[in-house]
Amino acid sequence: MQIKEQQKYLDALKFYENKMDAKESYDYKMFVKRQKDDEDFDSVSFAKLKALYQKYMATKEKKNYDSFFKKPE
Repeated sequence: MQIKEQQKYLDALKFYENKMDAKESYDYKMFVKRQKDDEDFDSVSFAKLKALYQKYMATKEKKNYDSFFKKPE
């Protein structure tokens, strides 16, 4: 189960690699190398990966635009 989550986090962070600072970029590259070797992350590494994911993939609030598309009565 954790391997699927690892892959999901790494795939999502791929697009934000150029926005990361040097330390985060280094950690990300190490995570990718470990994923290629089919290693299961320990709890500390997985926590770091999850923190990176939460930092860069902050969920944005979806706005409701239904009021603009209603027909006038």
